Amino acid sequence: MHEFLEVPTLPDLLVRACSQHSDRPAITVDAATQTFGELLDRASLVARGLAALGVRAGTRVGLYMPNSQHFVEYMFAASMLGAVVVPINNRFRSRELLHVQADAQLAVIVTVAVRSEVADHPARLQRLLDDLPAGAPRPVVIVADAEAGSDGMMGAAELAARAQHTDQQQVEDARAHIRLRDLAAILYTSGTTAMPKGCLHTHEALVRNGIVTGRTRFALTEQDRFWDPLPMFHVSFLTPLIACIDAGTQILSMARFEPELALDMMESQRVTWVFASFQAIARGLTAAGSFGHRDLSSVRMSMCVGHAPELREFQRAFAQAQLLSTYGSTETGGVITYHEPGATAEERVSTCGTPFRGVRLAIKDLESERRLGPDEVGEILVHGYSVLDGYLNDPGATGVAIDEDGWLHTGDLGELTGSGHLIFHGRLKDMIKVGGENVSAAEVEAVLTEHPAVLVAHVVAAPDARLDEVVAAFVELAPGQTAAEAELTAHCASQIAGYKVPRYFRFVTEWPMSATKVRKEDLRDRIRAELLAAAAKPA
Repeated sequence: MHEFLEVPTLPDLLVRACSQHSDRPAITVDAATQTFGELLDRASLVARGLAALGVRAGTRVGLYMPNSQHFVEYMFAASMLGAVVVPINNRFRSRELLHVQADAQLAVIVTVAVRSEVADHPARLQRLLDDLPAGAPRPVVIVADAEAGSDGMMGAAELAARAQHTDQQQVEDARAHIRLRDLAAILYTSGTTAMPKGCLHTHEALVRNGIVTGRTRFALTEQDRFWDPLPMFHVSFLTPLIACIDAGTQILSMARFEPELALDMMESQRVTWVFASFQAIARGLTAAGSFGHRDLSSVRMSMCVGHAPELREFQRAFAQAQLLSTYGSTETGGVITYHEPGATAEERVSTCGTPFRGVRLAIKDLESERRLGPDEVGEILVHGYSVLDGYLNDPGATGVAIDEDGWLHTGDLGELTGSGHLIFHGRLKDMIKVGGENVSAAEVEAVLTEHPAVLVAHVVAAPDARLDEVVAAFVELAPGQTAAEAELTAHCASQIAGYKVPRYFRFVTEWPMSATKVRKEDLRDRIRAELLAAAAKPA
């Protein structure tokens, strides 16, 4: 059987969807909904305004805001001109914003005026403008939801006025000249160990990945309603967005994730797809007071990542839905594995699924370049159309990450089963070396979360004078549950080797977070500081 796939550019994807689904709802953010036709009209108008500002092919346009329809409008508008979209983590502050501006050389940054519990984004951008070094290029800042600008920023009315001086044909001509291998976006990594690095991704990498995801794993139709509350700057929103536009599916999101409001949306909109993705979202939903009293019978599919006990619990919460898990990263252009139709219930909670057509996986020995066989743990390597073209302005990091044969060295631990399913074992940097023995943090975390009192567990290395490193566990207990350190130690000791059992336990109720993940380096710093302080005290 011969398979083929037609892949459009990012703006052509929207134009194609509009030709087929113009009057159907495309995107809902909180209570506001746009049809595909309305989204295309708005993106075209904005594109004309951006063109009047001088935005052209290759121009970098930053998007810095909470989840909003404006984000999607401006993303497609910039893409229509062949410009490069630069989504910016909406939690970034002055130091990170200055880094992104200097690295990406943004000509335009788009934000919104609405204030949230996270930030006053125009105020942060005003500080960015004030802090720019003398002679540095000064980006135009557009406040997309304000009619009039202030403090040197441009409002929507001025941009619309400028658009009147640009013919739509100019936008159409620009769109017609975009190539699939042209740069579409610079996606910044979370920057958990250093300043964020910009991953260079083409139209093919992003659009093809989204289309393959939606067609071969999500099985989306125009009748689906896909709920995704993840930040729009993150690939966990961008890939599903592309999948939904390809299928003519309505995607629903929120400016801020609140469990009860999310459940209101799911119930009232008869959501069919719950894309919880990360445990913080999954736990927020299932722990909500009204969860068990909601009519969520419309949900047919769900997605989450985590350890097997966590995924089994999420599967039970949405018992009528088929659960998917996945593996991917910013460097891989989003996810590159999901479960195929026919995967068993156990495969869905214990593996990340199989790679997409056009993507190859390999497992490399940690001490050599030898490729490992089935059921052997090593570093995950990825090869295929969705691998980043490199890191912006960082050939050294690019050379380390991508070898001469085009394989991405992910820095992740994993294994491939005999049936080709990927099992993720955590980050290489999370590997703990206890007296010369390798300990996978993910393995210990999985054991801990099997204890009925444990809601969340994260394991890191703690310094040790004799063994160099030992295991330290940070644990959040489930509501109403209690567990002593000795009880958790005994639980682990009954299932794993002694050198893997945590030496230290710290019970917590809050976690240091990046956009979507716990910042383990903060946990490592905390336990290291505590132990050093204790060692410095007089006996």
